[in-house]
Amino acid sequence: MDVKLLKKICEAPGVPGYESRIRNLIIKEVEPLVDSVDIDNMGNVIAYKKGVSGNKKAMVAAHMDEIGFIVTHVDDNGFLRFTTLGGFDPKTLTAQRVIVHGKKDVMGVMGTKPVHVMSAEEKTKMPKIQDFYIDLGMTKEEVDKLISVGDPITRERELIEMGDCVNCKSIDNRVSVFVLIETLRTLKKCPYDIYGVFTVQEEVGIRGANVAAHTIDPDFGFGLDTTIAYDLPGAQPHEKVTSLGKGAAIKIMDAMTICDYRMVDYMKKTADQYGIQWQPELLTAGGTDTAGIQRMGKRGAISGAVSIPTRHLHQVIEMAHKKDIEGSIQLLKACLESLDQYDWEHR
Repeated sequence: MDVKLLKKICEAPGVPGYESRIRNLIIKEVEPLVDSVDIDNMGNVIAYKKGVSGNKKAMVAAHMDEIGFIVTHVDDNGFLRFTTLGGFDPKTLTAQRVIVHGKKDVMGVMGTKPVHVMSAEEKTKMPKIQDFYIDLGMTKEEVDKLISVGDPITRERELIEMGDCVNCKSIDNRVSVFVLIETLRTLKKCPYDIYGVFTVQEEVGIRGANVAAHTIDPDFGFGLDTTIAYDLPGAQPHEKVTSLGKGAAIKIMDAMTICDYRMVDYMKKTADQYGIQWQPELLTAGGTDTAGIQRMGKRGAISGAVSIPTRHLHQVIEMAHKKDIEGSIQLLKACLESLDQYDWEHR
C-alpha cells in the first residue's frame, strides 16, 4: 500500500468550501489515470474513464473535504473565535493544535479556562464549542497582518503507522480519496462509463455530491466513505457497526440512504466471487454521498456504498486498518468491472 500517498492526502488541508489544496493534489494524481478531468462550479473533481459500451454510467463519490473551523472574530488581544464546519464532539478539541490558513499558514492552539481556576461546578461540566478560543501566540497587531474573519482552520496531526493500521486526522474521508485514486489506477476494461467524483462540502450536507449526481445522471452509484468501528472496550456486540481488520464494509443503510437491495446483493456476491473479505454495515445515524448519488439524477441511481471501518471518528486520532483499505480497493474495482454481469432488471 502506498502509505506515502495516503499521508499526503490526509495531511493536506481542505475544510468544506475551501478545498483548493486537496483538490490540486487530487487533480495531479488522477490526470494520468483517466480520459478526462473536469472541475464543476461547486469545485467537485470529476474524473471520467470511458467504458466499453458507453450506454450506461456509474458514479463513484469520495468527498475530499474534512471537518474544520472558520474564523468568526479576532478579539482585542489577538485571540480567535471560530465556528465549526462539520460535526464535532467539543471535548476532543482540548489541548489540540490547529492551522489557520490566512495570508500564510499560522499555527495555533485550542485554549480554554485552566482547570486551576475552575469552580467545582465547572470541573464537572462538559465543554462547549463556545468555551474554546485559538491562541496564536501573537499580539493583535501581528494577527491582523495575517488573519481575517472568514479564514479557514484545519486540525494539525500527521499520519503515522500503528501496527497494521494508519492513524491521522481526516482519515474521514481522505482514505476514500485514496481508495478511489488507487481504484482508477488499477481499473482495466469497464463495461460502462465511470465517473470518479471527488466531492466538496459533504461534511456540511452532501452538497457537492448532489450537484455532481444531477449533472452526471448516473445509472449506478457507489458511495465511498468511512464508517464507525466501535470494536472498543465497553462496546456491546450490537453497537459495533463494524470492526477493524474484518474487511471492507458493504452498506445496507444509514440515516439518509437505504441502499438498493439489488446493489447490496451484487456487492456481496462480487466480494465472495473474488475472495474479498467483507462485513455488513448498518448505521442508524449519519449519512454519506451515497444519498446524493441515489436521489439527484433524473431517474435515480441503483446505489450502494463501500465503507472503510474507522475508529475514533471525527477526532485527530482516526484509525483504519491497511487490510480493510486494500480490500475496499479490490471490492470497488471488481464491482465496477463486472457491472454488466448482474440481472439488474429483477425486482
